[in-house]
Amino acid sequence: MTLSARAFLAALLALAAAGLSRPAAQAAPAASPIVYTADGSLVFPKDYRAWVYLSTGFDMSYDNNGTGMDVPIFDSVFVDPGAYAVFQKTGTWPDKTIFILETRQGAQKGSINRNGKFQTELLGLEAHVKDVARYKSGWSFFGYNAKGPSKPTPQTSTCNTCHEQHGAVDTTFVQFYPTLIPKAAEMKTMSAAYLAEEAKAKAAGN
Repeated sequence: MTLSARAFLAALLALAAAGLSRPAAQAAPAASPIVYTADGSLVFPKDYRAWVYLSTGFDMSYDNNGTGMDVPIFDSVFVDPGAYAVFQKTGTWPDKTIFILETRQGAQKGSINRNGKFQTELLGLEAHVKDVARYKSGWSFFGYNAKGPSKPTPQTSTCNTCHEQHGAVDTTFVQFYPTLIPKAAEMKTMSAAYLAEEAKAKAAGN
């Protein structure tokens, strides 16, 4: 091997070592799956079921009137992997986070099942997006009747205001994600409004 070849190889090895030794925090962040059309509609992320699964609620309702449906309902939540990785380090959500809420009908009779309920047909899809530069509150919701692009709901929508008032972390319902609420508690990122609400509920014996 000539002197110049040895020098070139040494330079390559030095660059590789520098890359391996770079702290993880300095690594390039994962690309966000958020894609907008020219009119600001959100392109539906078709691969959301390959994202990180957070939890499934069953017949959940935020008032005493129930879901308003005559069938049982399952609500499953998925978040993009890049945002999940940041949450694991910080206890909060980075800009360009996107959640997908998938709503499915429940059934009891089917195959060999005799008790309990299982998920069946898709009823609806909703996206929850953090984009600080684009939305006044920093977040917006998108509903999908089909899987094409969807326009954002108004910033004054019920979804926005409810999440702003009751979300445990950065207007999101981390309180319903059992694998994430411990991290939020550890990092002390839960909102003051949520903590006050929880304290009041415990004092009332709820």
